[in-house]
Amino acid sequence: MKKIMNQPESLVMEMCNGIVLAHPELELLKKYKVIKKKAMNANKVTLISGGGSGHEPAHAGLVGKGMLDAAVCGDVFASPSQIQVYQAIKATASQKGTLLIIKNYSGDIMNFKNGAHLAMEDGIQVEYVRVEDDIAVEDSLYTVGRRGVAGVV
Repeated sequence: MKKIMNQPESLVMEMCNGIVLAHPELELLKKYKVIKKKAMNANKVTLISGGGSGHEPAHAGLVGKGMLDAAVCGDVFASPSQIQVYQAIKATASQKGTLLIIKNYSGDIMNFKNGAHLAMEDGIQVEYVRVEDDIAVEDSLYTVGRRGVAGVV
């Protein structure tokens, strides 16, 4: 398989920039690699997900009308940090609260929960759901269990 990229160290930022250039209704919080809707609805629960980059168009490709309000983009195959998650929550917080949709990867679970706790300390209402719908992976001694890939959608 041929990889099409410029420099590996700029891959995620180039992907983020490309998505917002292709979708003018979205914006990028560059410092935190968060792609979010420009027009937020204060009267609905905001939906945020994210995870390691490298499987595009997930997660940033799920931001839009009727879908996610924001996606937090980690480095390639690496979970986003708790600070990235916290900043996404702050940037999209609504009066109705925020729901984090977390895939069943240990780094995602840890950092999304920690980001949620930081936001709760600021008085932002945050809940989360863990998705673990992966039928391709059975529980065993050699895996961390079912991951949530399709159920995020």
